[in-house]
Amino acid sequence: MLNILMKLLKQPIIVLIVFFGITLFFLSEMKDNTRMETDLDKYMPQDHPAFIYSDQAAEWFDIKDGIIIAVENPNGIYNTGTLTKIKQLTKDLQKMDEIEKHDVTSLYTADNIVGTDDGMDVKAFYKRVPNTQGKLNELQEKVRSNGMVYGRLVSEKETVSVIIARINDDVFTQEFYNEILELAHSYEGDENIHVAGRPIVEGTMAVLGPADMKKMVPIVLTVIILILLFLLRSVKNTILTMIVVLFSTIWTFGLLAVVGIPIYAVFTTIPVMLIAIGVADGIHLFSHVDLFRVENPTASKMDTIKNMIQEMWKPVVMTSVTTAVGFISLLTSQVYPIKYFGIFTAFGVLVAMVLSLVLIPAGMMIVGLPKVRKIRVHSKNDKQAVVFAHSFASGLLKYKKYTLGITALIIVLSIFGTSKVWINSSFLDKFEKNSDTVLTDKFINENFGGTSTLNLVLESSEKGIFKSPAILDIVDKMQSDVESIEVVGSSFGLTDYLLRMNKVMHADDESYNIIPETSDLIAQYLLLYEMSGDPENLWQVTDFDYQKLNVTFQLKSDDSKSINAAMGRIESYRDEFKSLNIEMNFAGSGYKALVFTDLILKGQVASLLMSLVIVAVLLSFMFKNVVAGLTGTVPIIITAAISFGVMGLLNIPLSTTTALMSSISIGIGIDYAVHFIDRYRENTKKTKNMELAIQRTMHHSGRAIVFNAAVVIAGFMVMLFSVFPPNRELGFLVSLNMFTSFVGTITVMVLIIEQKKLFCKRSNNK
Repeated sequence: MLNILMKLLKQPIIVLIVFFGITLFFLSEMKDNTRMETDLDKYMPQDHPAFIYSDQAAEWFDIKDGIIIAVENPNGIYNTGTLTKIKQLTKDLQKMDEIEKHDVTSLYTADNIVGTDDGMDVKAFYKRVPNTQGKLNELQEKVRSNGMVYGRLVSEKETVSVIIARINDDVFTQEFYNEILELAHSYEGDENIHVAGRPIVEGTMAVLGPADMKKMVPIVLTVIILILLFLLRSVKNTILTMIVVLFSTIWTFGLLAVVGIPIYAVFTTIPVMLIAIGVADGIHLFSHVDLFRVENPTASKMDTIKNMIQEMWKPVVMTSVTTAVGFISLLTSQVYPIKYFGIFTAFGVLVAMVLSLVLIPAGMMIVGLPKVRKIRVHSKNDKQAVVFAHSFASGLLKYKKYTLGITALIIVLSIFGTSKVWINSSFLDKFEKNSDTVLTDKFINENFGGTSTLNLVLESSEKGIFKSPAILDIVDKMQSDVESIEVVGSSFGLTDYLLRMNKVMHADDESYNIIPETSDLIAQYLLLYEMSGDPENLWQVTDFDYQKLNVTFQLKSDDSKSINAAMGRIESYRDEFKSLNIEMNFAGSGYKALVFTDLILKGQVASLLMSLVIVAVLLSFMFKNVVAGLTGTVPIIITAAISFGVMGLLNIPLSTTTALMSSISIGIGIDYAVHFIDRYRENTKKTKNMELAIQRTMHHSGRAIVFNAAVVIAGFMVMLFSVFPPNRELGFLVSLNMFTSFVGTITVMVLIIEQKKLFCKRSNNK
């Protein structure tokens, strides 16, 4: 590889032309083929048993996520103007190509099951908008007496009514999202219009994601350019370093476009990461040139660049490969965005490595090096840096017991914090607490059962089993029990139809608001409904043979704790159903979100272990020393422990975004150990004095590590400006991890090197 780099050094202009050409190609691909993934179901592995079953249940019962439009009139909805808007907005939604007419439910389309002299009938609450107070009062009484509508489509305060438009996953687009919002808000006036539901969350993420990326990239570029100018003291070197990171970012997103992978929400952090990570190679290269020219002020440009390549190509390749391994380990995750994030970020890191080793030397050949006098101006500062580095190393070795004691205390505290880490797959928690998306969801949850759903599917091999009063009594009891949990707003199933029918067939006597007493009576009621109502409604809660039952629970939160709480109560009935040969399964978006969290946890653990093992093996191979390989992993193990401890202590959950944290930290944090051990190994060849070797390494690599850590930390701290809280948490955690990796490298790892007398025996034998 060294020979290849030397040959390329002789054709710098051709190198630049080729790289610029490739960059232009990827830019054109990005322009034509980049798209944002808005369907949150696409984040999940479609071949997972839980998702396969959930999709099957969706076909059985026509389970779909809905857009919820709440029409609020603080003075009450029972007036001609508000009811007209509900009717007209319902009709407008039914006319949209993306929505099937029967999938729009509102007070205008809802069925009102009533008793008649001849039996039972199913009527609309209103077809013509009531225009007298008497008719308005009559409608109000109809709603109040119908538990299937009151509190579900009309709030108990009677100031809000919702319209629910259920849609298929494959019809939602950004254009449709904008059209829905425009339509809904066109009806505002005396009424406030609130739009919520999972599709709206998806659409809002698709809008804010690219906007967030556009905002953060200029900020991180500005911050890093300023820091590089301060650290490198050279405009030329800063420009060359920034070209590397910009090209690597463009190539990464260009490759995404070429292979047809969409932009997931978490991908908005990739530019920030590649910019922050990509400058590391440049910093180490230019830092080496800086020190080489201090020691060799008369060296020619060619000699300086050749020395830089000869001395630094190995550690640059080693650090880039280990960083890439940290990201590639994310392939263990079954969550698509995390898996793809790992692959393409690793690609970007390796591209930055190639560009650093080829483009930077080529650029230096063309634009030249900083003048020698600039180096000499800072020679006094350099001497002071040498003294400080040597003093720090000596003091560290002298007071190593204190360092190890403090480290042990921090690790114990971190282990305690780790026990408090929890997983959260809530998509709403990706938004600010005061954002319109969260506030709208909160408003609807306060007035209705909830915007998140969990579907319970009961199955039996016996036909007609769910016409049995005894079994339906258990289902009804379970629904009431689960609804008693604070996070569960309401539930809906076949039992609700039967309770309503039994009551109206007994002159609305409340004492008959129970499951009918016999199977024959239940069968009669269901037949009457099929004849007078829309049987398609029944097939959303049961199947034709009454062997399957779908019970929908509405939750007031989509976080894992809420879903687990509801499922835990439902699970307490599993044995009772099993004794009746009834199987219990879960489906729907709420359940899939919970499975999603389990996949995140499993992927995180597997990724962490895999990256640690591979990194240790790689380092052992690179340094041809197993002890060196294991020693290099110590700082990142400590860093991982501290990171999870901080998450637990600060109540930061593990999510699709923060799940990336450990692999990122291992990938980047290992760089410090690689550079330090590599330079220390070289220094042991020049001196038999181990303390002197450590002192020299502390000055050379320690200096570059400090620069590297400063830039990476500053780069990731920019993520604190993100509109997404998980991105801010990730920025904080990675910045913290970079600091702890840096500190762990120049303290604990150095003490292990000293204790094990790493490389000293081989040096002494020469």
